[in-house]
Amino acid sequence: MLPDFRVRQRDYLLEISRTLTQELNLDKLLARILYISVEMLAGQAGLIALRAEQGGWTLSTFQGIPPAFVRYLDPLLSEVSDHEDPARFEIPEVNRILQTLAQSVSWGLLTGVGLPLIARNRVIGVIFIFRNYLGAFSPIDRALLQSFADQAAIAVFNAQLYTQTSRQKQRLDALLDSAADGILLLANNHIIERCNPAFARLLGIGVAEIQGKRHEEIIVLSGRQQGLTLEKAEAGGWPLTPNATLYIEGDLERKSGLPLPIGITYAPLLSSDGNLLNIIATVRDITHFRQAEEIKTTFVSVISHELKTPVALIKGYVATLRREDATWDWEVVRDSLQVIEEEADRLTELIENLLDASRLQAGALKINMSDVAIDQLAFRMVERFRTQSSKHTIAADFPANFPIILGDEERLSQVFSNLISNAIKYSPEGGEIKITGQVRPDQVIICILDQGPGVAPEDIPHIFDRFYRSDNAVKTTKGAGLGLFLARAIIEAHHGKIWVDPKPGEGARMCFSLPRS
Repeated sequence: MLPDFRVRQRDYLLEISRTLTQELNLDKLLARILYISVEMLAGQAGLIALRAEQGGWTLSTFQGIPPAFVRYLDPLLSEVSDHEDPARFEIPEVNRILQTLAQSVSWGLLTGVGLPLIARNRVIGVIFIFRNYLGAFSPIDRALLQSFADQAAIAVFNAQLYTQTSRQKQRLDALLDSAADGILLLANNHIIERCNPAFARLLGIGVAEIQGKRHEEIIVLSGRQQGLTLEKAEAGGWPLTPNATLYIEGDLERKSGLPLPIGITYAPLLSSDGNLLNIIATVRDITHFRQAEEIKTTFVSVISHELKTPVALIKGYVATLRREDATWDWEVVRDSLQVIEEEADRLTELIENLLDASRLQAGALKINMSDVAIDQLAFRMVERFRTQSSKHTIAADFPANFPIILGDEERLSQVFSNLISNAIKYSPEGGEIKITGQVRPDQVIICILDQGPGVAPEDIPHIFDRFYRSDNAVKTTKGAGLGLFLARAIIEAHHGKIWVDPKPGEGARMCFSLPRS
């Protein structure tokens, strides 16, 4: 019998050696090691408890143990105190708990054998085998068991490393796949080894069509470019240090034919001896940044122009009235003061619009809700604007018993003011400006119609944009392009909608809706 048992022990050691190189699934590996341990030590049951790298013990797998025993054991293992030398302090405590528990639940009929798992001077865990007889181990047995435990510990250690590596790869994959920016992983010869879905969406083709291609085939920039291309930078010696990032902007050529403004940051990945291993390219859609630059340029241009004109007029009329070598009659003085007052009002309106636009961008545009008779508000606005133009006939037409709505009367007055001012401004030949109201089951609709040339179809998608003014408007009328932008913001803050009916040559018809409740 003894030689046969030694042969089986040798076979178990060989199987552990094979498992060490073949099985990297931690759960399967632990179950196999425990099964072999129970067989090799002639036990009736067993368990493996593992120690976390940060400390703490958990039951990882068991065989032949009732579930009630397991539920009782888990809290006991979790209470083992962490120590900087777990081999001397924690493993004996775990063994003591298991030995005491084995004897207490079986009235002394069961004993336990614990094999510590230690690999690379790190405590991995403990294999504990329960058996129903007492027996001493010879030095040869102990050496054999320790060899088995050492190999098992190495196998568990490798499986844990593999599991950690797999989890890190999963986290990296999840990070790349969920990133909003496009990311490319390039080999040192510029072959694209990895591409995330965000970049594929930017380019408009599939990931499989990108990976394996050269960087120069995929990243083709046109239009205005800022910064050196990757090829030119490498020709100049880039990268000299591990942190030498490279940035370039340009328009990415796409399969759809519509170029996309992008910014690319290249970061090198160097080996310990300074050789280039990989290049990580982060690609960002900078369309909004380009738009912001254009808005800023437009803002400076429009505001400087809109400020210069009234300031110049005010200064000119004031300088004229102050001349000591001339005597002005009252009519001239009155007309001059009227121009000064009108231009001062124009400056005030411009400043208020700018402040409102700033509040809107900061999310601080306040709406104070109360009951508003929108038809009566429209009639008051008609009376106010009738004195401002002798060429136009301004009227309002609302059905009787027009419903009261909930809104901010001051802000809605601002909407009427902007829309009526536009109607006057963009119908310079005069004609009728009519405000109408319609009642729907869940909303009211207000429209302002003029008899000007109307809105060109190409301008309709943009007329509510901040600082937008059509080419014709820039040439013929004054304004900063904020009126309709603010009108839309106010209406939308009331949970309504604003739009323009496209009728070129028949006048502009601006409408907005407001909910009845």
